[in-house]
Amino acid sequence: MISLPYSGFLAEASPRLRQMLAAQASEVRLARGEVLFEQGDTGDALYAVIDGAMEVSILSFDGRKLSLDLLAPGAVFGEIALFDPGTRTATVTATEPARLLRVLSADVLRELCHHPELAIDMIRLAGQRMRWMGRQLNEQVFLPVSTRVARKLLHLAPRQGAQTGAVRLSQAELAEYVGATREAVSKTLAVWKRQGIVDVTRGHVSIRDVPTLEALADLDRF
Repeated sequence: MISLPYSGFLAEASPRLRQMLAAQASEVRLARGEVLFEQGDTGDALYAVIDGAMEVSILSFDGRKLSLDLLAPGAVFGEIALFDPGTRTATVTATEPARLLRVLSADVLRELCHHPELAIDMIRLAGQRMRWMGRQLNEQVFLPVSTRVARKLLHLAPRQGAQTGAVRLSQAELAEYVGATREAVSKTLAVWKRQGIVDVTRGHVSIRDVPTLEALADLDRF
């Protein structure tokens, strides 16, 4: 049986629910730059990232692209389609060759008809995801740019033990992720570079002082 990650939407799933979902999973492979689905497409499946990386983005009313997240191995996304197979709210693109697991909503609903007790687990997981989405919205609306940049760097930077690696994004791309202008992000990074908090090179931001950046991220808020 294919193994699903113990993270994201599935972090609190019961063993029986995980077993049911894993039994329905199939593998999907994508090349770099290949779009898995676009904003507005009909949603019909949950996905888990096994290898590679996936960018989640949306288009604003004026046509601007806003990158919401960069999904690494272990990430789970598209779970809304398990409850409501409506239109996708974002576009998901492979930023490098990727291998995913896919669980179709039709297969899950069929299993829930045979095992209705698992629906309670599904509803609980949906509520947890809605709370997470509410926190993300609060961050975008109420937090200053510097706090959003700090949180996004901590979220995206890979960790090797106690060390934190570099975020492989240009300043323009990072601005897309935090919903700010490139100028505002560049100004914030320049200040932090002078203070020794980060190191900024072309296409990379490396965290040099994790505790200070965590304090700037104000992680206890929201």
